[in-house]
Amino acid sequence: MNEETFNLSLRKFLKMVGVSSQNAIEKAVAAAIAEGRIAGNETLPAKMTLQIGDLRLQVDFDGKIALE
Repeated sequence: MNEETFNLSLRKFLKMVGVSSQNAIEKAVAAAIAEGRIAGNETLPAKMTLQIGDLRLQVDFDGKIALE
């Protein structure tokens, strides 16, 4: 395994996940506020699951997203 290639690829993947996830969450929050499903002052429970089938890896991350 080439450590440099692995680290660069991993960082690229994590950056893509972070940016894409943020965009999806921002759009979902804006739509929920516009539709009146949330008021915009909630703290929302959030869960993300990382899976890599070939490694038999599945890790859940639980957190909260505060809107105010």
